[in-house]
Amino acid sequence: MNSTVKRPRFLDLTRIRLPLPGIVSILHRISGVLMILAIPVCIWLLELAVTDQAGFTQAAAVADSLLFKLAAAVILWSLCHHLIAGIRYLLLDIDVWIERKQARQSAVAVFIVSIVLTIVFLGAIW
Repeated sequence: MNSTVKRPRFLDLTRIRLPLPGIVSILHRISGVLMILAIPVCIWLLELAVTDQAGFTQAAAVADSLLFKLAAAVILWSLCHHLIAGIRYLLLDIDVWIERKQARQSAVAVFIVSIVLTIVFLGAIW
């Protein structure tokens, strides 16, 4: 390889534009991390709720707080998004929706379906 040839570099992250399927991919990873991080909190809350009446009252108070409700909404979105995007990736693995236009449409569908499912589940919970 000729060492005098400079390879192009484009490292300005503010100017890089990912296509929509790339954004879905990154959000799929983020949603997986959020779900993993939520496991200890859910275990702690469950353990607190089943210890005794005072623990249950404390767990109910935590679950009734606005901060917990917002965190629960984010975790619920991450579950919905991760599930729908995972199904999309399974279909891409068997060469369904592999063309550029179809891949973009399926990425839009992931966004829409995950948000609609989150709203429906939040409406059922609250």
